Amino acid sequence: MKTVRRKITKIIGLLIFVALCVWVAMRWNVWFGNPPEEPAQPFAGPSHVLLTFGDSDELSRNISWQCDTVIHPSSLQLACGSDTVNIEATGEVFASRCGRAAYYVARLRHLKPDTRYSYRAVTDGKASPWYCFQTHQPHRGRFSFLFVGDVQDTIGGEANRLLREACARHPQVEFLVCGGDLTERPTNQHWAETFRDIDSVAQSMPFLNVTGNHDYFKGVIRKLERRFPLVFSYFLDSKVGDNMVYTLNYGSAQIFVLDSNREFFHLWTQRQWLEEQLEKSQAKWKILVLHHPLYSIKGNNNLIQRWMFDDLVRQYGVDLVLQGHEHAYARWIGGTYKNGAPAVPVYTISHCSPKNYRIEFDERFNKFGISCRYYQTVSVGGDTLTMATYDANTHALYDSLMVFINHHGAHLVEDLGKDIPENMDFTPDPTNKKDKKFAKRIQEYVTRHPERIKTTTKN
Repeated sequence: MKTVRRKITKIIGLLIFVALCVWVAMRWNVWFGNPPEEPAQPFAGPSHVLLTFGDSDELSRNISWQCDTVIHPSSLQLACGSDTVNIEATGEVFASRCGRAAYYVARLRHLKPDTRYSYRAVTDGKASPWYCFQTHQPHRGRFSFLFVGDVQDTIGGEANRLLREACARHPQVEFLVCGGDLTERPTNQHWAETFRDIDSVAQSMPFLNVTGNHDYFKGVIRKLERRFPLVFSYFLDSKVGDNMVYTLNYGSAQIFVLDSNREFFHLWTQRQWLEEQLEKSQAKWKILVLHHPLYSIKGNNNLIQRWMFDDLVRQYGVDLVLQGHEHAYARWIGGTYKNGAPAVPVYTISHCSPKNYRIEFDERFNKFGISCRYYQTVSVGGDTLTMATYDANTHALYDSLMVFINHHGAHLVEDLGKDIPENMDFTPDPTNKKDKKFAKRIQEYVTRHPERIKTTTKN
């Protein structure tokens, strides 16, 4: 009898081991697979020009570009009216898996407010085209910026059209923020695609981007290439250790950037940095940007990130948390004032990628959107902050809310988008079991909240 039991135990153990091996084999590429990289093509003249912020001062700017495979004397020609100055650029050679490239950064620290500048990058006597940007009066109470979540997986330059159209329809925006995964993968071919996506936008207004998981190489310990901070060069001076953190004071607001992709001990360092920055902040409005949602709409995910940062969000009165990663739209008014009135923080999840994810319909959230791309404008005016969400394809208003400061100094929230129908349009693949389950979840959600819905699933 004991011999039979031992044999059964061994067979069960063997089956479990085989199942585990099959599961690991199926997930191996997801966990550790990095795509091959095409050979780097050196640029004969300054290319991939990008305008970003510099330090935490809203009048600071960095301009980065790429040229050749070795360092040459380089500068930025900056023109204002009839005056032109040359600003020396620093260079660094980065070697990817398939080639070398020289990256340059020019730091602009003495710009005049409310002034239009023209500039071009010059390396070894070769110049880029002329570009223009506008500065504004500092510390004012009115401004607006545009936010997009994940952009990767573009198709034929579609992201570039969407970004240009969004900026044209909202000419009041002064800079653009991306919630990570701007680039599909850290390879030469995908970086080239990224610069096609942001062409004509990221040269004329500052582009602020956070790290996403697609910006990292996969592995037991994920790795972020030096190339990332060489492009988004504000990180060169602002990072803490290996943590890509940054803060910007702009008008009456302060924006805090985190790298939510890191391991526990790195996140702990970021927590300490964030608490220090929030504690000393004098800004009327506080906005946090990170890639992984603190409250996931794909199940019980990102719990370490929530444990690390959410209590600080609530303790220090962060108004708005802008997030990406989960390829759908969701919004939650997460606070309540003493009398039950809705209050900050407001959590949003958004994306601008053609790839859509199946989500859970967490009842904490006040609004969802699936099967579409979205972008948001955040506008500050005196004692109000307004967030508006738009369908990136039609540019129709999809969601809106206002944060306002009452006479007691409380930051309360008014839901302006509750009467705008939600998009639940989804056509399941009849051969895909996960699609069928998602369609069922959508129908259950529609049944619970018929007042929110515009269209339903197609069977």
